[in-house]
Amino acid sequence: MKRTVIAFDLDDTLAVAKSPITDRIAELLGLLLERYEVCVISGGKFEQFQKQVIGRLSVEGPLLHKLHIMPTCGTRYFRYDDVIHEWTKVYAEDLSAAQKKLIVETLAEGAKHLGYWEEKPYGEIIEDRGSQITFSALGQAAPPDEKYKWDPDGVKKHALRDYVAERLPDLEVRVGGTTSVDVTHMGMDKAYGMKKLIETLHITKEDIFFVGDCLEEGGNDYPVKALGIDSLQVHKWEDTALAIEAILAVS
Repeated sequence: MKRTVIAFDLDDTLAVAKSPITDRIAELLGLLLERYEVCVISGGKFEQFQKQVIGRLSVEGPLLHKLHIMPTCGTRYFRYDDVIHEWTKVYAEDLSAAQKKLIVETLAEGAKHLGYWEEKPYGEIIEDRGSQITFSALGQAAPPDEKYKWDPDGVKKHALRDYVAERLPDLEVRVGGTTSVDVTHMGMDKAYGMKKLIETLHITKEDIFFVGDCLEEGGNDYPVKALGIDSLQVHKWEDTALAIEAILAVS
């Protein structure tokens, strides 16, 4: 069956964590946009997508309109309007001020209780992304090498996730990226984003092919696989480049 949408996670799928996509990935995404709708869904805010992906592409107009950007794990959705030449927000499932305050307090309490609070971080440890509050153990701007060393087996992230989830039962708490834990409204995960994409494009889940690095049960890409969308597990951006080349070869 021919797919109509190719969807991707961002960090450790299209790029090194918090880093811009390479020239090779940028070129391949441009070629992919000539034949498919392309979605990128990840935990970062929209500005992070601009730095890592959008600003690296050489496509414009109608092709950019085929690029679907879903920040904060699909709790927000942006599309390019090729009439006014701007990125526009389709929706944002924002948290209330009271919810944000409680989440920030609980994340900080949990990190300190578990001994994960960094006294000299690289930028903000807890960031308000509107529809998502994100804890980044070393700070938002930590170098990739430091991030990969902090929790290579995922034990720290899962411990903090469990601590916070027990205390915030009405909210969705999940392991995020390399050093992060994300909190959103209940049920707001990457499967939610894919359902919204399906509604918007009037397609079915069988029309989507997803590529991500955390498809194992408990990973932040797993909800997409659990939804029944055909998915491919990768471990680094080079794997994804090979996958895109294979897709282009048969399309």
